[in-house]
Amino acid sequence: MNRSKRANHFGTACEKRMAKKRRFGLERASWHDAKFQNGTPVEIKSTMLEHSDGQPGNFKVYREYHEKLRRADGWYCFVVYRPHGRSGCTIVKDKMCKASNLPLLRWHGGGNHRGTEQSKISINSIF
Repeated sequence: MNRSKRANHFGTACEKRMAKKRRFGLERASWHDAKFQNGTPVEIKSTMLEHSDGQPGNFKVYREYHEKLRRADGWYCFVVYRPHGRSGCTIVKDKMCKASNLPLLRWHGGGNHRGTEQSKISINSIF
């Protein structure tokens, strides 16, 4: 199985590491992954530094969940990782950003996935 098909595995590993580092409480909800101790929601977004085809990674944000996170005055935790071996990964960099402070998002159809529009954000737009 190639790395892109293991993205969920790597994403989960990044969530656990960021929860420990940033002291989030992990929480499974459709529109956020964690909460600060004061209850503020946090969505953790991770991407590979570079895909196996040489293309840079990007963060995928879904409009419906993004708007819900903004209304809740929530945050994003962006994580860039480098996979190694079959299941390991190294976190290259991470950054917190208020949902209301993201760069301009260009929404496009997301097909049937999650029933909402989506936007891709380049690594360079965040870091």
